[in-house]
Amino acid sequence: MSEESPRPPQDDTPPPAPADDAPGAEQPPGPPPAGGQQGGADKKLVAGILGILIGSLGIHKFYLGYQKEGIITCGAAAAVMGIIGLVEGIMYLTKSDEEFASTYIQGKKGWF
Repeated sequence: MSEESPRPPQDDTPPPAPADDAPGAEQPPGPPPAGGQQGGADKKLVAGILGILIGSLGIHKFYLGYQKEGIITCGAAAAVMGIIGLVEGIMYLTKSDEEFASTYIQGKKGWF
């Protein structure tokens, strides 16, 4: 009869993540999701239509996550902002999905 030595309890917690994975750290862009669209390209059609139809209210800016630009658009003269919204809506719709996502979603370009 052989006696087995007692084993220390195993720790199942994963090791701490490296500093590069810390929240807020810059991460390189990954490959586009399955289906070929880059992340955020799905917002192009809605943002373009919002810009064309109700661009003077700045809703297209809020939809893309640009709060400061949306507030400025709401507070400015409606006629001028309506023209800017129309132009931006057309610009959104004429860009390729990849160009739209890299410019407005990843690049965070707030104006034109």
